Amino acid sequence: MRKHRVFPLTACNSPVLALTWVEGNQQTGALPTQAVPAGGPEVGEDRPQPRCRPLAALGRLARGLALAACLALSWAGMSQLAKLALRDFAAPFFVAWYSTNWNLLLFPAYCAGHSLISSERRSPLKHFSECSRFLSEDGFSLRALLMRTAPFCVLWILTSYLYLMALGNISAADASALFCCNKAFVFLLSWIVLKDRFMGVRIVAAILSITGIVMMAYADGFRGDSIVGVALVVGSASTSALYKVLFKLLLGSARFGEAAFFLTALGAFNLVFLAWVSVVLYVTRVEHWTSAPEVPWDQLCGLSALLLVFNILINCGVAVTTPTLVSLGVFLSIPVNVAADVYRGAPLVLGDVRLYALLILGLAFLLLLLPEEWDSVGLGLLAKLGRETEEKEEEEKEEESAEGRPQARGRTRGAEVGSSLPCLRRSETRDLPAA
Repeated sequence: MRKHRVFPLTACNSPVLALTWVEGNQQTGALPTQAVPAGGPEVGEDRPQPRCRPLAALGRLARGLALAACLALSWAGMSQLAKLALRDFAAPFFVAWYSTNWNLLLFPAYCAGHSLISSERRSPLKHFSECSRFLSEDGFSLRALLMRTAPFCVLWILTSYLYLMALGNISAADASALFCCNKAFVFLLSWIVLKDRFMGVRIVAAILSITGIVMMAYADGFRGDSIVGVALVVGSASTSALYKVLFKLLLGSARFGEAAFFLTALGAFNLVFLAWVSVVLYVTRVEHWTSAPEVPWDQLCGLSALLLVFNILINCGVAVTTPTLVSLGVFLSIPVNVAADVYRGAPLVLGDVRLYALLILGLAFLLLLLPEEWDSVGLGLLAKLGRETEEKEEEEKEEESAEGRPQARGRTRGAEVGSSLPCLRRSETRDLPAA
């Protein structure tokens, strides 16, 4: 029986996402083995060996790399469109609220996809009842739905709003690199709140992340815009990490359909209960525009569509590849954003301090991708290599000794024959008569 875990994942320059984590032989790439009797194999029988399928592994790797490329392109495109939209339309909260409303399409898309792929026909009402069951053990109720979605919707909007505000002060490449510190904050909160396993390499990664943040702020000499942008991105990463840890603490695990239902409910809560914030900001002229045609609807629809695509890829990605490749797609959005900034003609300032900061942040993110059992796996590989080296040395010694024995025996026989000849000659001379 397969287990399902959900870890909400926030990617570079993204609002908080729910990542469906599926474990099982089919999903993790584990290969089936032959059945073994309860008493073990009989005497004389070989133990069953797992069947190796290199083509299946290569196919899974190829799908993972393609998915990582799509993730990087969708995030970079969303970030660039958001920066362009906010250049002439200074309303980051409205942009965050509008893009979150597109989550309403996730659950209907899941139901439609399930009805097309699966042979079992189920009504949308049955889908609704099954996918909403994880919110409350007592069954679905509107009160339970509101209580569960309200805190997460607030954290989601804060994450998006702070990040969009940061894009007005720093470049998209810097913001996406700084947002990768989200993973370090998740580890620290999980270690403290969820009592997760302590890992020294992740502590090192957290220290490197903090070092990269300080260096990124120092790269521009702690100027006003730069330090404000860095602070906003760090705040966005912090709220995103809090979202993920609270999701794990309060809701635990969920399948893909349940995650789609939760994100759709989050979008509905955002549409109904947070619209008044945008109205207040508009009336007080904090975020004001004179007419609807002035709103860049094409850019807003584009970034919202890319965000929705990214949500779907994140939730479906683990079913076709490994979580490491999914996270790698998030990391690859940084160089894609750099290339997009260069293509748009944006001023790209890569001093020594900023370059070192980007490298440190990237190294910290890659260290956080290491699995929990990486140390035991590494020690096992080293021990295996050591045993193989010792076996090769023993085989070489045995071959050398086997080659040396015939030569030694040949030399011994020759010495015996050579030593016997003088003795025969002396004996012959003793037997000859005297002259």
